[in-house]
Amino acid sequence: MNKIHGRSNTGEGGEDSERYTQTVDGISMRSAIKQVASGRFGVTAEYLVNADEIQIKVAQGAKPGEGGQLPGFKVDEVIAKTRHSIPGISLISPPPHHDIYSIEDLAQLIFDLKNVNPRAEISVKLVSESGVGTIAAGVAKAKADRIVISGAEGGTGASPASSIRYAGLPTEIGLCETQQTLVLNSLRSQVRLQTDGQIKTGRDIVIMAALGAEEFGFATSALIVMGCVMMRKCHMNTCPVGVATQNEELRKRFRGRYEYLVNFFTYLATEVREYLAQMGLKNMDELIGHTEYLERKTSDGVEKHDLLDFSHLLYKPSDEASCPLHNTTTQKHDIEKVKDREIIRAASSALNSSREVSLDYTIVNTDRSVGAMLSGEIAAKYGQAGLPENTLNVKFKGSAGQSFGAFLSHGVHFSLQGEANDYLGKGLSGGRISLMPPSRAAFVPQDNIIAGNTILYGATSGQVFINGRVGERFAVRNSGAVAVVEGVGDHCCEYMTGGRVVVLGTTGRNFAAGMSGGVAYVWNKEGDFDYFCNMEMVELSLVEDAPERKELHSLIRQHYHYTGSPLAGKMLDNWNKYVEEFICVVPIEYKRVLQEEQMRLLQQKIQEVQRDY
Repeated sequence: MNKIHGRSNTGEGGEDSERYTQTVDGISMRSAIKQVASGRFGVTAEYLVNADEIQIKVAQGAKPGEGGQLPGFKVDEVIAKTRHSIPGISLISPPPHHDIYSIEDLAQLIFDLKNVNPRAEISVKLVSESGVGTIAAGVAKAKADRIVISGAEGGTGASPASSIRYAGLPTEIGLCETQQTLVLNSLRSQVRLQTDGQIKTGRDIVIMAALGAEEFGFATSALIVMGCVMMRKCHMNTCPVGVATQNEELRKRFRGRYEYLVNFFTYLATEVREYLAQMGLKNMDELIGHTEYLERKTSDGVEKHDLLDFSHLLYKPSDEASCPLHNTTTQKHDIEKVKDREIIRAASSALNSSREVSLDYTIVNTDRSVGAMLSGEIAAKYGQAGLPENTLNVKFKGSAGQSFGAFLSHGVHFSLQGEANDYLGKGLSGGRISLMPPSRAAFVPQDNIIAGNTILYGATSGQVFINGRVGERFAVRNSGAVAVVEGVGDHCCEYMTGGRVVVLGTTGRNFAAGMSGGVAYVWNKEGDFDYFCNMEMVELSLVEDAPERKELHSLIRQHYHYTGSPLAGKMLDNWNKYVEEFICVVPIEYKRVLQEEQMRLLQQKIQEVQRDY
């Protein structure tokens, strides 16, 4: 796709960082489109800055409203590295994005991503359905650069058969409604409209263009060109032609070459040009949205077919003079005056020569996504490694807006005296965030909420220390960050696959739902934690092993160091008493994988000793 100036999509599984710079025959292996799905697998600052387009996958045409699950036996070392997990651990994608419950939330995520990578376009993938036009209008107002309408006919071989057969709607229904709604609301000129779902021929492209699309996605046809035989065994790891499998023996059967795709798309473009010539059109812009070029086929004698009314699908809301039928302008993302630009200028010596810099700022709740643009700059220069430890220390006072410290890179420490809104530490990528009440606060920190919901969503590494309580869904889909907090709401550690979480207080219900990796330590002061914990995938135990006690003590000590928490200080002063009140939450699958790894290492040592003798 890079050779023909198209764009390949990573999908929600992330992308190996080695591909960002690798080339084959002088062609870059980097996927231009980086997808951000509900699982946030592999979504780091480095991942986002290596994109020409960042796609928010709200849903997929072949399985609308459903998440995904990659079984542990398919998670090999390459996938685990890419998704910031460990081999053998099941990886579960939630059905919804837990930071998108409204169009305003979507606008915030678009703003986050645009801050990390101002050069990238932001697209939103929606499912073709009746009513999608209203949603698309909201997406356009949320300042997306591109809207993708995904039809039900497409989808991977791993999609559930029931979804492929019965869920979703044909591409045409959603596409025409989206086009008409955007035109009627004078929004069509601001966004590009893309569609996918079993598009295979030049005729398909011409029809979709007439209905309003200006870009087209291909998956099934491209896979078949590369050798896929549609066995629909993708989820079983037994693909007979080596396309969708981690089995090295089966992968040897793969015979695909990039030249096949170049030829396929070249012939496809030629066919489209032939159709345009037959219609007397000079370019695609003269076709997009002009449904008058589509005619209904003559009757085939079937009465039911004659009852079909396509007038609503082929309705053209206005002529092009009154409202453009295709994209003509760009979105205004309002990122020119964000606080990060001031921080980047002040921290130039840290960014350019890794010198230690300390800064102080006052922050208000209209300062959103603070740290995102800064992290993008660091990731573009230094990759995932970021800056050396403690290079940039920034202290804030006040009330932080949404997404404070989003995607924060390694070597950056944000310290906030005050309070924070939702999404603090979203996608944390190695940085450290400490949050504490104002020095003159009269309230008891562990009894009061100091930060909002969905904190640490999709974090891959880094540390967060919060001297106070937080809202719901703390550390949902955490892949590797360390966090200490003094009380949480419902659904804490949901879908977590790595990292460590310490809760020095009460929890809400449904703790550890879908948790397949990582470890959580909970202060079970009232002795009723088992009532709030979802026991489907985890087991509970006292903190009895010396390594666990040492780890827990170290985390609480760090929490005290960075926040000055009175509760943490009290626990450290009387450690032997308090450690007995903690519960350790470990996923059953994660524990099994760790035990297998320990046995493997033990056997290696035994074999080494035997060889020495």
